[in-house]
Amino acid sequence: MNSKLILILSGSVAAALVVGVGIGRVVFSSAPAHEHSAGPDVSTNTTSEPSEATLWTCSMHPQIQQSEPGQCPICGMDLIPLIKDAGSDDGPRVMSMSEASRALADIETTEIVQEYPEAEIRLVGKLDYDETREQSLTARFPARIDELYVNYTGIRVKKGEHLAKVYSPDLLTAQRELLTSYRADPNSAITRAARDKLRLWDLLPEQIEAIIESGEPKDHFVLKSPIGGIVVAKHVKEGDYLKTGEPLFKIVDLSVLWANLDAYESDLPWLRYGQDVSFSVEALPGETFHGQIAFIEPEVNRKTRTVPVRVNVPNPDGRLKPGMFVRGIVKSRLAEDGKVYAPEFEGKWISPMHPEIIKDGPGQCDICGMDLVPAEELGYVDNASEAAPIVVPSSAVLRTGKRAVVYVEKPDSERPTYEGREIVLGPRAGDNYIVVSGLDAGERVVTRGAFKIDSALQIQAKPSMMNLEGGGPMPGHIHGGAEQTVSGKDQAQHQGMAMVEISTEMLPQLLSPYLKMQAALAADDLEAAKAEAKAMMSTTGHSGSLPDLLHNMLAADTLEAFRLPYFQTLSNAFIEAAKNDPTILKQDLFVMHCPMANNNASADWLQSSEALQNPYFGSMMLTCGEVQQAISASEKEPTSHEH
Repeated sequence: MNSKLILILSGSVAAALVVGVGIGRVVFSSAPAHEHSAGPDVSTNTTSEPSEATLWTCSMHPQIQQSEPGQCPICGMDLIPLIKDAGSDDGPRVMSMSEASRALADIETTEIVQEYPEAEIRLVGKLDYDETREQSLTARFPARIDELYVNYTGIRVKKGEHLAKVYSPDLLTAQRELLTSYRADPNSAITRAARDKLRLWDLLPEQIEAIIESGEPKDHFVLKSPIGGIVVAKHVKEGDYLKTGEPLFKIVDLSVLWANLDAYESDLPWLRYGQDVSFSVEALPGETFHGQIAFIEPEVNRKTRTVPVRVNVPNPDGRLKPGMFVRGIVKSRLAEDGKVYAPEFEGKWISPMHPEIIKDGPGQCDICGMDLVPAEELGYVDNASEAAPIVVPSSAVLRTGKRAVVYVEKPDSERPTYEGREIVLGPRAGDNYIVVSGLDAGERVVTRGAFKIDSALQIQAKPSMMNLEGGGPMPGHIHGGAEQTVSGKDQAQHQGMAMVEISTEMLPQLLSPYLKMQAALAADDLEAAKAEAKAMMSTTGHSGSLPDLLHNMLAADTLEAFRLPYFQTLSNAFIEAAKNDPTILKQDLFVMHCPMANNNASADWLQSSEALQNPYFGSMMLTCGEVQQAISASEKEPTSHEH
């Protein structure tokens, strides 16, 4: 499945797009066939759209206007003819348009539904020992190692197999005490005490019985393994003399392993104790293994900003090895109130220590004896009592730092009419968002072209996602044929942001020009930075939200305008994509953070090295900032650190 990443697109440019696709006060007639044509050709519709063209302009850069056709001097796109359209005025946050304008704008709507959205949470980490299955063997009595059978680490031993032959005067004395008391009275308290003493010294029952049957104490004694597993540590050599309590061996049972994985903070709403985790390892390509979440760390790692998640992994055949790198996936469906919908746990009772123990009713864990708890107490819901949440496609949502806006189609209108509405969003689930409030099932929202409608409202000085109160047009907007401008400070105050999605398959192709662009900005070289924007466009083409952002970069006439918000927007998208799936990267990356950039609101960017090269200040403050996180490529485990 293609992962998606989010680009934040400056609203001050988006309004220009609306002019190029035919909504609002000024529209364009349909262009000749071209790869970035906005919609179907409706130029033959003379009843709804005038046919007189007075100027030729660029749909990406409407400030370019000339009396003859040609190509845009900024981006090279074919110019299209400009004509007038009366538009309409339907009140605050409402936009009506003709059918032809809707066709040119390529508006699409989707019905809002209630369902349990599914998200795939990707986790990475390593396999390790199950700490509950580790056992250290220590000297229970003073002894000398006369012969060592397990003489190197890594040996697999079974329960009861011999480990070493020892000589111990204390053990010899204890054997004599047992034999003496046994001859006097086999069932006396003294005999039982002598037996218990040897048992507590780790002698197996059959060894004690052998001493009684022989009737003679033994000078040497064979230590046997109390459990089966792998000897992972050896602390003794032949000839060593041990005191009570000194370690001999460490043995680990590898029939069950732990997968220690890392989850981002944003993944936590989707993760619950007991969930199934499917994963793969490099040593066994094409095979999928499964485990269950047994523990979610209650604290966030302050350095990596991730949350450790532990998964119990059955390993009966021993093919999985501690230290193997793991890529895991959790498929989770979210319900209302932040709970997870899992039909397999409906009405079940689960062990709070061993998630593999699941029963139909209350009782005790078969392993640890703890009382089972109902699944609902662990964050799951019962489908019979919980309603599915309302979800909205992510492509319908326009987001600023404070608000989320969608455009809802008004039914029973004579003309296509759309009304802006603020909504409250919950977690994101793949290509959808959960809606906390603001939408009802059955309504239709604009999933393609919402940004164009919002920009048209800006042109008409109506409330929009970027200007809640409405008022004047935004910087660079064309209103009635005249271009309006405001100060750079005002522009920064009114920057709006829209969400755009692209596939992460493009990330490896775009990463090199991005890093060169970052270096160019650090060197205060605007033209070199623009050259890399053009290089990216050769991969992306001219049509789409990422090309829209690149067009605006090419139109920037100063380093400051290029850096904020455009380069910051691009950087946020690259960071999101790199974090989302670091396995597609071909090199290690570093997330850099400058707290003073963006008018002290901070900004981030990516570099291929840890040497600070600040693209937001350049030579003015080249080394301002810190390394916030390291994203390791390919098979390496992602790590983070702070300076």
